[in-house]
Amino acid sequence: MKTLKYSRQRESIKACLMNRHDHPTADVLYLSIRNEFPNISLGTVYRNLNLLVDLGEIQKLSCGKGPDRFDADTHPHYHFVCKECGEVQDLPMDASPHITESARQYCSGQIDSHTTYFYGICENCLKKLSINY
Repeated sequence: MKTLKYSRQRESIKACLMNRHDHPTADVLYLSIRNEFPNISLGTVYRNLNLLVDLGEIQKLSCGKGPDRFDADTHPHYHFVCKECGEVQDLPMDASPHITESARQYCSGQIDSHTTYFYGICENCLKKLSINY
């Protein structure tokens, strides 16, 4: 396998993501990284994020509507997605191996893992909605 050349930009993107807990989009990360690398392109950010996903160093979250988001936390865990504002939050609960076990009885192939998103309305949006009524 070919060795990956070290990249200060890639390390900066990863470090920036690891210091966040808001599951940013590539565009948001791009704006943060530009402070350190003013000449970095959005395409470079996208390429490096996808490479980090392929290497298993970060997760890409495709939650439905809106752009993909990224998460430096690669251990199995669940997310809550607000249908109003699109915010993605980690749910501090253990991932259930029982779901994978249950799914195996319906699958003729091999299941290695699962991804689950919970959808609803976040606390901030609920407050805004109750003010408007």
